[in-house]
Amino acid sequence: MFDEFKVNDLLQPDERLVRESIRSYCDEELMPQIADWWDSGDFPVKDVMKQFGSMGLLGPTIAEEYGGAGASYSAYGAMMYELERVDSGLRSAASVQGSLVMFPIHEFGSEEQKKKWLPGLAAGELIGCFGLTEPDGGSDPGAMRTRARKDGDSYVLNGNKMWITNSPVADVAVVWAKDDDGVIRGFIVPTDTPGFSAPKIHRKMSLRASVTGEIVLEDCRIPAQNLLPKSNGLKSPLSCLTSARFGIAWGAIGALEAVLRSSIDYTTDRTTFGKPIAARQLIQDKLVRMATDHTTGLLLAWRLGQLKDAGKMNFAQVSYAKRNNVRVALSGARLAREMHGGNGITTEYPVIRHMLNLETVDTYEGTHDIHTLIIGRHLTGQGALE
Repeated sequence: MFDEFKVNDLLQPDERLVRESIRSYCDEELMPQIADWWDSGDFPVKDVMKQFGSMGLLGPTIAEEYGGAGASYSAYGAMMYELERVDSGLRSAASVQGSLVMFPIHEFGSEEQKKKWLPGLAAGELIGCFGLTEPDGGSDPGAMRTRARKDGDSYVLNGNKMWITNSPVADVAVVWAKDDDGVIRGFIVPTDTPGFSAPKIHRKMSLRASVTGEIVLEDCRIPAQNLLPKSNGLKSPLSCLTSARFGIAWGAIGALEAVLRSSIDYTTDRTTFGKPIAARQLIQDKLVRMATDHTTGLLLAWRLGQLKDAGKMNFAQVSYAKRNNVRVALSGARLAREMHGGNGITTEYPVIRHMLNLETVDTYEGTHDIHTLIIGRHLTGQGALE
């Protein structure tokens, strides 16, 4: 682990062991294959998710009685760091399953729902997806058009969701829709329900080692018992996003480590005019900038983990971390691409892959600008969107 300020030493002993175990797994099983997966856009998601389940990567903070490991959030963050050091798409697959599917079932579901769905999701035997974003309102979930109409002992769902990780291969979807009273509620929707379809999105130049699709609901009838009974209003799905953003804040710094290490190695080996280009002042300036951003971002993520484990983390703190860490990782990947010269545009090196992936990570789970507005309102009490 690239760790100039020994942040790893600040983790608890069990958290360090978890991180080291996941790092070894990533280096041995995932790193040798990721470039081919990304190049081909053909990611064996079902096999990899079962591996993730066996490694405890899916919903590790969930209680053991539901298939989780009861791990700390700091341990979870360290896991996401190591996964995204390999590729953002792999971290997305794991964090969607844990933070956006298992989390709402655990927080808002009935005991029966928890026992039915969580163990299979934790093991990777089932794959889940999260249906919130719609084609016309990515940053405005309150304007959603998806509806859930009560009809006897059933709900009938109609609507569309867009940019949904894992939807084409999912067994179950947690879908957010407005009920007859206009209140946003969560629903567990098995993907084999008549009226449910999930067309795959093709021709992506980012997150290619990730399966992305839509959710189309056409008179999709589910039992009323599939309503998440404790979900109530926009705050419910937003709490899921807060959990997911926590993992992103850690993961993005893992991606920054990957491009920084590649840049150090490349500029040390690459010689021009009789010297390694690492000896050039401009190169060292870029490397120092990346290393400093990595260090401050890692410290920010570590402190965020402490606060979350203590039950003291708030949504604004998550916005600070997501906004900063993803943007510095993206900026670092762009600098890395420059330092690799022409070789930087090939996937023989990881930098262009991470750079393109991070363009998406910078956008989803709240854009950089949206998090700026969230923090601004937190600081001033003034809603700049109003």
